[in-house]
Amino acid sequence: MAGPEALGFEHMGLDPRLLQAVADLGWSRPTLIQEKAIPLALEGKDLLARARTGSGKTAAYALPVLQLLLHRKATGPAVEQAVRGLVLVPTKELARQARSMIQQLAAYCARDIRVANVSATEDSTSERAVLMEKPDIVVGTPSRILNHLQQNSLVLRDSLELLVLDEADLLFSFGFEEELKTLLCHLPRIYQAFLMSATFNEDVQALKELVLHNPVTLKLQESQLPGPDQLRQFQVVCQTQEDKFLLLYALLKLSLIRGKSLLFVNTLERSYRLRLFLEQFSIPTCVLNGELPLCSRCHIISQFNQGFYDCVIATDAEVLGAPVKGKRRGRGSKGDRASDPEAGVARGIDFHHVSAVLNFDLPPTPEAYIHRAGRTARANNPGMVLTFVLPTEQSHLGTIEELLSGENGAPVLLPYQFRMEEIEGFRYRCRDAMRSVTKQAIREARLKEIKEELLHSERLRTYFEDNPRDLQLLRHDLPLHPAVVKPHLGHVPDYLVPPALRGLVHPHKKRKKLASKKVKALLQAVGGRTCLVGHRWWQRQLLSSARGLQGLAKGPHLSPP
Repeated sequence: MAGPEALGFEHMGLDPRLLQAVADLGWSRPTLIQEKAIPLALEGKDLLARARTGSGKTAAYALPVLQLLLHRKATGPAVEQAVRGLVLVPTKELARQARSMIQQLAAYCARDIRVANVSATEDSTSERAVLMEKPDIVVGTPSRILNHLQQNSLVLRDSLELLVLDEADLLFSFGFEEELKTLLCHLPRIYQAFLMSATFNEDVQALKELVLHNPVTLKLQESQLPGPDQLRQFQVVCQTQEDKFLLLYALLKLSLIRGKSLLFVNTLERSYRLRLFLEQFSIPTCVLNGELPLCSRCHIISQFNQGFYDCVIATDAEVLGAPVKGKRRGRGSKGDRASDPEAGVARGIDFHHVSAVLNFDLPPTPEAYIHRAGRTARANNPGMVLTFVLPTEQSHLGTIEELLSGENGAPVLLPYQFRMEEIEGFRYRCRDAMRSVTKQAIREARLKEIKEELLHSERLRTYFEDNPRDLQLLRHDLPLHPAVVKPHLGHVPDYLVPPALRGLVHPHKKRKKLASKKVKALLQAVGGRTCLVGHRWWQRQLLSSARGLQGLAKGPHLSPP
């Protein structure tokens, strides 16, 4: 019999249909959190589990929930169909991701287990129609679940058996404290509960007292981030803000960072300033933020995972800033006032194959650093984190490093060896670009992108539901151009390239684009007067352009750049 150290999925007493789904996902053996949590959950115990981000916490609760429900249906007395599992998450994106994972694990028992996400749309009417069918598992944010409970479109008092709070340490800091306390009054007195979290803090302790009954605490003895063999972490001290922009320009334009990268900043205004700055040099990026419609945010993540974009600027100031106790978040700084209060980027979202995380702005807390860094080096893949630091921020960086180094005190954030004097020739270009990115240009860029994304999201939603392959032609990194763009900045003369890199980098070599100029012009025209004709015209033009691209396409998706 296999010992506890070698416990595999096949030794956990899981349904063969779940084991087949696990095999299809390519999971040969459980992660540490899965190995410890699943057997305890199947014994009926409440769990409080801490494990680092990217360690497989979703499957650690999804598999026992599915197994318990399948076992009840197979062996228990025949009862009326009802909602018996509830999964609470802090953001809409996480709700979508959790539902997707549960559905993948339930692929071979879809007739027996139905899963619904009630945070996927703002249309409560369609959600009520789904809830009328009484799915076995409901996933959503506390506010959406509470809304349905108060409208009696969801009734859990007599049926709920399993409750999951995923990313539990964020639920209170997202301002869901009052909703959670009210929501718990609609639940039965007895149910099995799981709290999954990347960190243990006061909020998690408060939730533990509210929700759990004699829980088993799993505080796994593992570092909060992968080791140095898998995750390399660096810091670079920049004397001024201008130096930060200069260094980032050099890293991206000279291809010193290869593969897909995430750039983290602390505010929406900052994210668009960075995007417009890079746009001056023909470096395409996307901004992922809570102002965009949910389907646009999910589409950006999906295309990034498929390799359509190399660089995404992620901002989640509400999550990464100080917790907002007792208030709904989304009313933060002036530049972020319009953010979707249930949008999240830094935590839990599964970005695939991220080579590097660049902390262009220093994370405000050590926990924020951990959650950002957790977007790379996932599933045994290598990764790198580079943090830009100003001299005035070094004491704060020391606090972060102290938490990361743990008991041994060994330095974790190594100095990034880069000679700034080698790229002094680029400084005048950076100054030129920074002067072009004014506050007015940033406001116009945000307004333009929101208008375009709303058009793509709402007006064409029906068409894209019927023609999902055509959705791949939509791009989210097209130039916004509210600032004055000087074409010569996109070209790097050889004499400006540092001598050590000449012959090794080709900054003037353009990336292969997914769409032709005709399609780009078409997509840009959608935001102008041509869209007044109606989306029938758009369908004809889009299909015509798509036919011209068929020679470039292989399989269901266009080849990545």
